[in-house]
Amino acid sequence: MVGSIDLYAGDLNTEKVEPLPEDFDPTAVIKELVPPVVEAENEEKDKKREIVLGRNVHTMCLAVTEPESDDEVTGEREASMASVLARYRKSLIERTKHHLGYPYNLDFDYGALAQLQHFSINNLGDPFIESNYGVHSRQFEVGVLDWFARLWELEKNEYWGYITNCGTEGNLHGILVGREVFPDGILYTSCETHYSVFKAARMYRMECVKVDTLVSGEIDCEDFKLKLLCNKDKPAIINVNIGTTVKGAVDDLDLVIQKLEETGFTHDRFYIHCDGALFGLMMPFVKRAPKVSFKKPIGSVSVSGHKFVGCPMPCGVQITRLEHINALSRNVEYLASRDATIMGSRNGHAPIFLWYTLNRKGYRGFRKEVQKCLRNAHYLKDRLKDAGIGAMLNELSSTVVFERPQDEEFVRRWQLACQGNIAHVVVMPNVTIEKLDVFLNELVQKRATWFQDGKLQPHCIAADVGKENCLCALHK
Repeated sequence: MVGSIDLYAGDLNTEKVEPLPEDFDPTAVIKELVPPVVEAENEEKDKKREIVLGRNVHTMCLAVTEPESDDEVTGEREASMASVLARYRKSLIERTKHHLGYPYNLDFDYGALAQLQHFSINNLGDPFIESNYGVHSRQFEVGVLDWFARLWELEKNEYWGYITNCGTEGNLHGILVGREVFPDGILYTSCETHYSVFKAARMYRMECVKVDTLVSGEIDCEDFKLKLLCNKDKPAIINVNIGTTVKGAVDDLDLVIQKLEETGFTHDRFYIHCDGALFGLMMPFVKRAPKVSFKKPIGSVSVSGHKFVGCPMPCGVQITRLEHINALSRNVEYLASRDATIMGSRNGHAPIFLWYTLNRKGYRGFRKEVQKCLRNAHYLKDRLKDAGIGAMLNELSSTVVFERPQDEEFVRRWQLACQGNIAHVVVMPNVTIEKLDVFLNELVQKRATWFQDGKLQPHCIAADVGKENCLCALHK
């Protein structure tokens, strides 16, 4: 160690190193612990913070305040924080009761894993190589990856993957692998694709071609073929949606591959990433669904772990072919491992939660939950139409699309996801018939007040869901 310091100092012999002052005290501390509040200039004080889309969280944030000097004696601090947390827990229970618009499975119980919360579990580096950091959960992570590789028909010695921090990271990684395989490739994806794919195109400075969609939200393969023909000289990197964000539409993977072959793209000139955030785990259990399999010429698949599986923290699974990963891998001496992931530190608790659920439910358990979700989704769609509310449900989906409620407070209460004149409910394993009935009854009662004087009319959603699914005055 001394030798390395001497060598380093020799490299800097042209610089004079200033000695520490004689009165330097390494034990000294700053007397004023709390920094002053930052004040804006006078002319800026009266300006309101701009609020975009959502509400400004500063109006409801919980400030961090300094403990009193005698707090260790009185214990008031702990009591105050306990009160805040109790109120927060109560609000979580209430908000969970009225959660319908986002694809999260809130039906889980991980009480058995509470014993692990005292450990900082970090899966640094490559999941398949143990690093110097010993407090990890790679043994759980690889077990989960093996389960998904089997689901998507890829041999253990032919895949590489890792547990991501969210579905977006899975898309970022899948498209990055495609870009590394084809540095001059063009990214093709439908205009109803999740925003993370367009984010990836911006981050990687990739040329991105948006493909039209059918009314269902599925990629229009005829338009896809036309756009491929315009760029036959460059490789194609394709994002295929196994369930779009708003309408839950599933792109036909087989038809996408067929159009590539028809336009002269051999298998060594295209890379397909399948974004299966929600439905990637549901489709294997639906008979009529196009099969997502590595026996087909695809490059990667990603799913979210906090969606259909159900985890208390965002996470996901990313699987790709082992042959592709060397283009990304870099040895990291600091870790005594290599790395080909997007993030450095990765949540080591997430693989344990996923492993626990996969072991409890297995393939049979997930098949049962898929059947329940599809059945309840059809129930919701039929009830909406019976009430005179325009609605659509894609055949392979549990996402029910309907006309956007007029009252934004109602939208916030039920945490509905909206786009233009439509909203949707994603029927997950925790969404029961009883919960749907409460929602429907409230919606019907609200509509009676919204449209009672005739000044307001229900939205026309024919352009979004097709004339046959719109029940506005024009299309009834």
